[in-house]
Amino acid sequence: MRKLTTALLCMAALLPASWANAQVITKEQQQKVEKKALGGGKGTVDAAFAFTRDKAKPDQAIKELSWLTIKPGDSIGYHKHKDNEDAYIIVSGTGTFKDTDGNDYPVKAGDITIVRKGESHGLTNSGKEPLVIVDVIAAQQ
Repeated sequence: MRKLTTALLCMAALLPASWANAQVITKEQQQKVEKKALGGGKGTVDAAFAFTRDKAKPDQAIKELSWLTIKPGDSIGYHKHKDNEDAYIIVSGTGTFKDTDGNDYPVKAGDITIVRKGESHGLTNSGKEPLVIVDVIAAQQ
């Protein structure tokens, strides 16, 4: 519960101040979506979006914010970020993160991964429990 509360506080702190009444986006308000073969990956990723890219204003750096749950053996495929940056905050579970050079790194709760514009990455749930992450996608002006 402590990890979940910390992650929620982090998400709330990242929201643009210019969004009226958007200081907290409750679990019930988040848009739930099943993403099949996300980024060319294996399986289905369960997503809960605070907001999606089409809702972000051009002058707002954070373009998308979501919870992602990856089942054991499933993955977010190795893909390139052409126009934005992406950070994964690992909330629970364990996985393998592939960086832009193709190197694999074990990740666990409390770890953060970042890819910059023009870089590639992927994430696989290599554990036995669901891998839960907060995904923050940002773009420069």
